[in-house]
Formats: sequence, structure tokens, C-alpha cells
Amino acid sequence: MAALVDTARSALQRVPLPLRRSHPRAASPFASPASDGDAIVDLERRRDQLQTRAAEMQWDLGGLVYEMAIRDRIRVDVLVRRAGALQSVDAELAEIERILRLEQSSMAGECASCGAPHSVGATYCWQCGQPLLPQIDSDAIAAPPVDGHAIVAPHVDGDAIVGP
Repeated sequence: MAALVDTARSALQRVPLPLRRSHPRAASPFASPASDGDAIVDLERRRDQLQTRAAEMQWDLGGLVYEMAIRDRIRVDVLVRRAGALQSVDAELAEIERILRLEQSSMAGECASCGAPHSVGATYCWQCGQPLLPQIDSDAIAAPPVDGHAIVAPHVDGDAIVGP
């Protein structure tokens, strides 16, 4: 079994994943290519890499649990760290698959912070977590006028509703 774990580990090390550099757009696998067809090919290539990596990480994690169990030396911290790495790969894979499904209807744009693509309806960037929509103060939002009179919403003061 140890030989299987070593084989999986060496196979996992052979799968190259792009490293993040100081300028996110330069290192991003989603950098603006020459055409939309190239972007789809890049996302599909990245999806294939992540699928391979996730499968190998799952296999490696299972082998690691087995090896720890037969030696009666379960190290939860190691398992949690490996599961966390697997979870981040799985999250990126799920987002890329979602973007590819939505590619037929087009992407909404790129994150202003990290350059990752986002789909229609996304509120936060899947990669860096920054908000994609501008934050507007609730006081700046007003109802459109009806018959020349502005509609003012009542506010709640304790349990009583106070009119405009």
C-alpha cells in the first residue's frame, strides 16, 4: 500500500498548476486571450488539469487515511490540511465548470481586484472574495415618483410604524 501512496504522490507532483505572481492578471489562466474560442479552450484545459488533480488528491487522501489507520496513528491535523487543499481545488473546479456552462450565454466580466472571470448574477468573486457590485448606501436609494409625488417608505420606530 505504501508503494501505491508513493505512486500517487509522484503522479500528483507531475501535474503542474500555475503559481500566483505579484501581478494577478499576468499569472491568471483566465488572462484575456486573442479570442473567445481561446478562452474556452484555456478554461477547458484548466478544468481537465483540476479534474486530474482532484481525483489524485482524493485517492491520495484515502490512501493516507488507510495507512494511518493500519498503523493506528491517525493524525487529524494532516488529514484536515490535505482535505482543505482538496476542497480548494474542488471549489475552483466547480466554478470553472459553472463558467463553462454559462459560456453559451456569455460571461459578465472580470473581477476588478484579481482578474478572475465571473458569471451573470455573481455578487462576490469566487477567487478573492471581493464584492463585484458597487456598494450603495441605502439612503441613496429612492423610489421613483408616482404622479409627480415621491414615495417615501415608512420607517419602524420600535414596534410602531411611523409614516412619512
